[in-house]
Amino acid sequence: MGRGKIVIRRIDNSTSRQVTFSKRRNGIFKKAKELAILCDAEVGLMIFSSTGRLYEYSSTSMKSVIDRYDKTKEEQQVVTNSNSELKFWQREAASLRQQLHNLQENHRQLMGEDLSGLNVKELQSIENQLEVSLRGVRTKKDQILFDEIHELNRKGSLVHQENMELYKKISMIGQENAELYKKIYEAEGPSEVNRDSPTPYNFAVVENRNVPVQLGLSTLPQQDDTEQSAAPKLGLQLNP
Repeated sequence: MGRGKIVIRRIDNSTSRQVTFSKRRNGIFKKAKELAILCDAEVGLMIFSSTGRLYEYSSTSMKSVIDRYDKTKEEQQVVTNSNSELKFWQREAASLRQQLHNLQENHRQLMGEDLSGLNVKELQSIENQLEVSLRGVRTKKDQILFDEIHELNRKGSLVHQENMELYKKISMIGQENAELYKKIYEAEGPSEVNRDSPTPYNFAVVENRNVPVQLGLSTLPQQDDTEQSAAPKLGLQLNP
């Protein structure tokens, strides 16, 4: 009669448990040694008993086995991470290609192409999108035109102010010229003023502010035949 099958579970009796541990520990160490010899394998085995005692076996040295284990584990982790990263980017690339395809299809539909497979509801959705886009474009265009008109009005106001300042300066010059002639007239008399005036220019100021001012030079009328050979005198006239 053969041996009955042993149930694999924790042995409650401490003495039996210790005996079984010793037998099986020696057996597994024997198997590890045979594996190292028969298969030329580097074997390292560590066992901790229930009391915390360490039992170990190594075909070379336990330190070299542990170092080799750590190095191999790290290399495998790098390979695993590389494969995981590669799979991740492959999924990302596939997702981006799908998004690009959807965007291209949507663009063609907005341009009025590839509409044969759409129903009424989908066509109505495309029409609503176009209306919203058109309203946005028109709003932006109106805003740009409004800003340009506002800028032109501002520049026009600046030009008008500059014209008013120029008119005031011309008026002041005319007044100063009139006062100068008045003083010379009182000091030397009419004939001397007309003939030997120290100011060779005449100013005329137009009171109409709405008419643009034009500046021009003109020669004074000749007095007699004896003065024809002399250089002509110039007078400044402001005409509308």
